[in-house]
Amino acid sequence: MNKYSSYDRDLMSPKDALQVLVEGNTRFVNNDKRQYDVLITRNETKDKQQPFASILGCSDSRASVEFIFDQNLGDLFSVRLAGNIASKEAVGSLEFSTKHLGSKIIVVMGHTNCGAIKAACDQYYEGNIGEIIRLIEPAVAAEKNILSKKDRGSHNEIFVEKVCFHNIQYQIDQILKQSSIIRDQLKEKKVALIGAVYNLSTGIVEFDLDNVQM
Repeated sequence: MNKYSSYDRDLMSPKDALQVLVEGNTRFVNNDKRQYDVLITRNETKDKQQPFASILGCSDSRASVEFIFDQNLGDLFSVRLAGNIASKEAVGSLEFSTKHLGSKIIVVMGHTNCGAIKAACDQYYEGNIGEIIRLIEPAVAAEKNILSKKDRGSHNEIFVEKVCFHNIQYQIDQILKQSSIIRDQLKEKKVALIGAVYNLSTGIVEFDLDNVQM
């Protein structure tokens, strides 16, 4: 089956794009991966790409978005940085994917047991890693329920989980703050913006449907 041409991307809505991601993740969780003719898809996409979704995800080797959402070559525009941080370069990439390539949805996806989040919780600044940690620091500060210093570290799984959620929202806020292009596309209902968490143990992606901008 050639997945790349199985739906009309020009006619897809942001809601449609989200549904495709949800269905793909369900297949992944159930080990029901679709079969793709990679040669056909490679030939179809050699001159043009039209990804239906853009994912700002973590560079963790266990969080490959094409696998997690059971998608083929050309389906996803993947921007991956440790801690799924919305650096200027990452936001510029997302702008390119939505404005010029036609992506219908942006997903900011963190994941459980994230090393970058743990490093931020422990204030680890060695080398250039510190540049990443500084972009996650506001998410650590945003956690106001766990106040004891001895509990605010990577050894506390609950604290790490809460910071992960805060970080997703913070990075979404940074996208909106930095990009008038994406803000305008959201106003015009051309794209959607949503946060999500991938569970390394279950394979399930939990979308923040209560806060989706669509």
